Amino acid sequence: MAFQSLNINNKTYEVDLNKDTSLLWILREHLRLTGTKYGCGIALCGACTIHVDDKPMRACSLTLGSLNKDQKITTIEGLSENGEHPVQKAWIEVQAPQCGYCQTGQIMQAAALLKETPNPSKEKIKAYMNGNLCRCGTYLRIIKAIEIAAGKKSVKT
Repeated sequence: MAFQSLNINNKTYEVDLNKDTSLLWILREHLRLTGTKYGCGIALCGACTIHVDDKPMRACSLTLGSLNKDQKITTIEGLSENGEHPVQKAWIEVQAPQCGYCQTGQIMQAAALLKETPNPSKEKIKAYMNGNLCRCGTYLRIIKAIEIAAGKKSVKT
């Protein structure tokens, strides 16, 4: 077992778990932060995307032993208060989700993109979002939501 402090959503959590426990299971099962979803379990689908020091990472592939107390972890629950992040608002405006399962990972990936590149081209958006899969195929609405959040489009265009 490994006792460790984690900074998640600007709060300190103390965990005492096996160092091989994935961050995804720590978040969902031990801390009850269930916004981060399990998809494939091998870091290929993006459903479990969170931010570690403002960089998008797959929570299923991170273990307790790979993290340190100085790293800042952000989940969908910590992205904004009351869903006020521009990406979250744009997601609602264009009704991006269909089943909604991949959406927290999509939103976290998109938020990281806009933090890194506030005014991305459509090509940059497609390339950056490429590793996040949507089983329902709402990619065009996802791209439009990101463009709206970046101020490149209005809801009506």
